[in-house]
Parts: sequence; C-alpha cells; structure tokens
Amino acid sequence: MTTTTAVDTKVFEALRARLRGPLVLPGADGYDAARAIWNGTIDRKPAAIVRCLGVGDVAAGIDFAREQGLAISVKGGGHNISGLAVADGALMLDMSLMRGVWVDRQAKRVHAQAGCLLGDVDRETQLHGLATVLGFVSNTGIAGLTLGGGFGYLTPRFGWTSDNVVSMDVVTAEGRIVRASDSENPDLFWGLRGGGGNFGVVTSFEYRLYEVGPEIMAGAIAWPASEAPGVFELFKSVQAEANPEMACVLGLRKAPPAPWLAPEIHGKDIVALFICHSGTLADGEKAVQRIKAFGKPVGDIVQPRTYTSQQSLLDATQPSGRRYYWKSEYLSGHETEMLKGAANHAARMPSPHSAILFFPLAGALNKLGAGHSPVGNRDAASVFNIAASWEQPGADAENIEWARETWRDLRRFSTGGTYVNFLTEEETGDRLRDAYGGHFDRLVQVKSKWDPTNFFKLNKNIAPARP
Repeated sequence: MTTTTAVDTKVFEALRARLRGPLVLPGADGYDAARAIWNGTIDRKPAAIVRCLGVGDVAAGIDFAREQGLAISVKGGGHNISGLAVADGALMLDMSLMRGVWVDRQAKRVHAQAGCLLGDVDRETQLHGLATVLGFVSNTGIAGLTLGGGFGYLTPRFGWTSDNVVSMDVVTAEGRIVRASDSENPDLFWGLRGGGGNFGVVTSFEYRLYEVGPEIMAGAIAWPASEAPGVFELFKSVQAEANPEMACVLGLRKAPPAPWLAPEIHGKDIVALFICHSGTLADGEKAVQRIKAFGKPVGDIVQPRTYTSQQSLLDATQPSGRRYYWKSEYLSGHETEMLKGAANHAARMPSPHSAILFFPLAGALNKLGAGHSPVGNRDAASVFNIAASWEQPGADAENIEWARETWRDLRRFSTGGTYVNFLTEEETGDRLRDAYGGHFDRLVQVKSKWDPTNFFKLNKNIAPARP
C-alpha cells in the first residue's frame, strides 16, 4: 500500500484544471478527513485526492496517474478491512460525492453511483417497497461490497449481491468508458462480479429489485452465555428449515451497554441472534415465535420494524475510526463442536467490542453453477467471521493474536474457501486463491485483457503474467 513515485506539486495544478470536483493536496483543509477510512489501524497519506463529481473526474484522474506513473486507489465507503481505499504516495479517487440513486419501479431496477453507501440505496428503494441484496452495516459502500461478492439478510432468498447486478459502467486503465453486462463486454462483467477493483473503476451499478418491506419482522434477541448450547441447537434448527425468507445471524460477544439489554448483563458474555424475516408480517410473526419463547432472554427487540431500521441495526457496533482485524472462513454447516469452540474463544476475547459471527448464505446462491461468477464457493452455507475490534494502538498485538489463534483452532471446519472482502492486508497468495474457489486463472485472463500492465494494483491483486 505504498508507492515511491513523487510528483511535483505544481504538476497537480494541471490536474486541478481538468477536474470539476475538488483536488485536495497534503496540508490542505479536508485532506485528513478525505483520506480517513473506517479501520483505524490504517493511517496512510496519498499524494493527492480527487473528490470526483462525475465520470469525467474519474477519467481525468486515471489519465493523470497513468501519465505521471502514480499508483491509484479508489475510495467508495472506505469500509474494507484491508484499507484498500488509501495508499501512501498514490492518487486517491474519492467517490464519496457521487451518491445519486435512481429507482425504476416498473422495471424493478435501481441505478446507483459508486460513492453510495448501503443506506443511500435502501432509503430510496424502500420508498417503493423494494430492495436489493446489500450488507449488514448501512455505512458500508456499495462498490467494494458488490465487487467482492457481497451478502446480507436477503442472500438466502436472492444470492450474492453480485448475482443481482444487471450492469456496471466502468472506466478502464486506458481511460475508456465502457459498460459491462451479459450482452456488453461479458468477460469484464464476469470478472467484476467478485474480482474486485482489478479491472477498472466502476462508476455506477444497476441492480435487480425485489418486493421487501417497508415493514418486516426483525431485530435482535440475546441470552446469557450460559444458555449458548441451547441457542446453538435453536440456531441449527432454524438454518435446517431452509426458509429463505428467514435470515438468522449468530453472534458471540460481551454485552454492550445498549438500552435493549438488561443492565445486569452489560459487559458479560452473551449469545445473540440477529433476525430478519423478509416475507409478510404474518409469516414473520409465526416464524419467530419459538425463538422469542426460548429460554430466558436478557434482551429482545424482535418486532415489526422497517427494513431500513434492520439494515442499520448493527451500525453502532462498527464505528468509523475504531481498530479492526478480521479472519474468516466459509462453512458447509454448523457442527456443534465448532460452535462450542467458538464460544470458548469468545469467552477469552480481550476487547469488549470484538465478536464472533456466523452469517447465513445457504439458498439462492447454491443453485447457480460454480462458474457463474468469480465469487465461487457456492457450496457454502455460511460465513464464519472472527471480528476483533478495540480502541487503543497499544492493544494491537493482543487483539490480533486472539483473532489469529481463534482462526487457527477453528479453521479445520472450513470448506477451504474464504470471503475476499474479509481478507486482511497480509492475506494474499493462497488465501486469495481460496477466496476465488478455482476461478483464479480465469480472472488472470480477464485481467490480462483489460489491465495488462497491472495499473490497478492497489486491491486484492490478480497480476497478469509478465511476457
């Protein structure tokens, strides 16, 4: 994430003249805010930041970086765990001002610019009782989520986020503006649906929409850790029913001082289910009855609520600027031994902000062929995420080692695959191949055609072979 090319500050003035949006240089007002990203362990200083207002600014930035021999990074929501949005000495394209959303209710399509956050899209589509597959934290950017595959509460019904993309507008390494879809540049379209930022800068996305909400049965319910064995069996039973409208996330952590949790449990180990039934309210009420009746919960906010409120329910657990380190694997199921092992490690987590999470996947994505997109791993039932989170730099080593130790112990339950958007900075090589489930070589072929010089290298890089 470091480049060595230096460019005279005067040269940047020529770039400024080619832009509609602001160009922010080191030391200028707004520089630190523009370079800041979600993961507080990342502190990098780009040579300059283009705050793009449109596709023209993106193309101008790419042309300038190519002419000057600068590496280029792209910031959408800035939420990637590896900090891919920013690099020392690079030119950053900050897309965060490009947040337009247009809904076509009749066609059930939404067009969204690449700077949009999940909440931007959800707010507009829910005005029409429609939604697409997006993630779990509303402040996440749609671009990074989608280009890495993407999953959320609607994944059991409708698949990966990238399975629901109809088209993308892209600026290539040569500065050309092209469209990628099933009928236009289909090889590029295939590569972008999981291959990340390796092939160009996507400036807008078109997604399919589905009738969801505005009101659904959803929320969270928690029990003391002493009830974890019974909750595990309940969770496994819910997953086994294979009702795609019922998404259930399992979480292990220490109880935060949230008002919905009993004060006496604050700071103590809990097991929680985050529930989203995206069908009718009547069906949702029936589906959650036995969950709400189980054991003695220490907090229960599973109730009729808006879909947008559910989409932002976890936002407070992921504040920008906190320090984060993750490890993850795909699972083919939820073995009791695995769940017990996770609970043992959760009891030893050094930070009250960390968590171990199991996100549901099984359903629609398993029905598509393995080669449908490079996300691959269509044999997965869930994503297992060890999410270390803490406040102080002095606690880095302890928290990172807890995550790594937990992963080393529990990795034996993996399918062998992992989610590319959850890979940390040092996870390259074999880990990148694990993420692509056998599609790595085909991705290299696409990269060789669309970016043969590896101009776009500040990503989970798939470098083409050198002649």
